[in-house]
Amino acid sequence: MTLFLALIIIAIVLGLIGAVADGLLFLLVIGIAVLVADLVYITMRLRRSARRPVR
Repeated sequence: MTLFLALIIIAIVLGLIGAVADGLLFLLVIGIAVLVADLVYITMRLRRSARRPVR
């Protein structure tokens, strides 16, 4: 869960810098890519943990 939160924070910071700074639009694109990768990661992790039987 720590990795998920760290990647969310990184994506937000990169997105803000890319949106505000002139000529750094590529940082916005990288931030969006990190956010999408993070959402895929957490989705796969939740699916995997849902298959475990309850004891």
